[in-house]
Amino acid sequence: MFALPLGHGTLAPKEDLPIPETWFAWGAAIVLILSFIGLSIAWVKPRFEEDRWKAVGGFSRVLVNPVTEVLAGALGAFLLGVVVWSGLYGTANERANFSVTFVFVTFWVCVPIVSVLFGDVFRAFNPWRAIGRVFGGLFGLIAGRSAPAPLAYPEKLGRWPAVVGLAAFLWFELAYAVPFEPVVIIKPEDVAAAALIYTAITFVGMALFGVEKWCQRGETFGVLFNMLSRIAPLEVRDGSLGRRPWLSGAVGWGLVPGSVALVLLLIAGTTFDGAAEGVLAEPIKWLYELINGGGGAEGDVLARRLTASAWMLITFGVVSGIYWGGIKGMGTEGSGMTTRELGRTFAFCFIPIAFAYTFAHYFSLAVFQEQAQFTYLLSDPLGQGKDYFGTASGTVDFSVISSEFVWYVQVGTLIVGHVAALAMGHDKALAVYKDLRRATQSQYWMLALMVSFTVLGLALLSAANQ
Repeated sequence: MFALPLGHGTLAPKEDLPIPETWFAWGAAIVLILSFIGLSIAWVKPRFEEDRWKAVGGFSRVLVNPVTEVLAGALGAFLLGVVVWSGLYGTANERANFSVTFVFVTFWVCVPIVSVLFGDVFRAFNPWRAIGRVFGGLFGLIAGRSAPAPLAYPEKLGRWPAVVGLAAFLWFELAYAVPFEPVVIIKPEDVAAAALIYTAITFVGMALFGVEKWCQRGETFGVLFNMLSRIAPLEVRDGSLGRRPWLSGAVGWGLVPGSVALVLLLIAGTTFDGAAEGVLAEPIKWLYELINGGGGAEGDVLARRLTASAWMLITFGVVSGIYWGGIKGMGTEGSGMTTRELGRTFAFCFIPIAFAYTFAHYFSLAVFQEQAQFTYLLSDPLGQGKDYFGTASGTVDFSVISSEFVWYVQVGTLIVGHVAALAMGHDKALAVYKDLRRATQSQYWMLALMVSFTVLGLALLSAANQ
């Protein structure tokens, strides 16, 4: 039995590639430029502004109904319990403990993929929402009325609580578990403790502002996975499953305060994780040696965590600078908006990029680790020799995908994500500027943004393999 180290994607060795990696960077830039030209010629009026959601009916009632929602919520709550249980009482070996792989691979990597393909599935499985609704239902039975929210949620607060939660999760994954050699691995008991702390904070938020409102604005993972689901072709409304054009559900998402920071933070987190393996390796080493100053073992770990935290902040600043620089370059003339308003208006265009970065970086990790998750980790969650489902003898087959295939998937995902973002930006520009020529001119900067992020992504994938 073997599980990969946590927190890093498995990337293709450059020597295995039949085509030099620099060709991919040039090719990606050319694809974006050609896509931009094609959009300017053929896409002459907004297509995403109109709500084209249509209920599918029929079989959808089997998937979306009160019974399946209760079952999904119960499963989510059960899995949360298993994470805490295995983290507290299972083996200290993070490679053989259910909690670590489930949280950082199945939950963190696979749920976003499901969200982009099938919509906001996590809402039904959200364990905190399910538990909160149970307590709300019990209150209703006893009091004879729905549980009132003591406080009205401040609309100016927007999604900022979710941003804080995402920042904490990324710090826990990428700074607490130091992402450079020698790696300080997150222990299962740390995962369990973090899950309990987050659960307590979430329940406080639900008690103050209501279950549904907190899940929509403050519960980090509910907000994050809902963001990614906005580009999916499926959405549940009022208990009915419906379909819509790909990408169209994201329009207007960024207008809520905190949204820009949320999507940029997701991009920055993956950027830092990739950069720590390559581009930032030497700068990280330099800062670590400066901070450590020959300290002992405890000082060594603290210095590493401080170093990672500092470079995470720097990476977020760089990603934010690229974004707001591009938005500033678009100019506000003809839009009737300030730079901040323009930034919020176009923030939804970067959802595909955030997903592309995440998927490209963690794709191979998910392929390999999910083999472990659904064999020996599922059958022996505590890592103590049990075999609940008869799969404890399972192993990870590393030959299931080649390094060359991984590279092509990574590059293809980055290109598709950026082309999708470019299309969304062009469509929104047509709605904002009301004129094809002016809209196209404003998107020169959007094209520059897309090329910048594409080259950055490919550079990170390439440098990590040197």
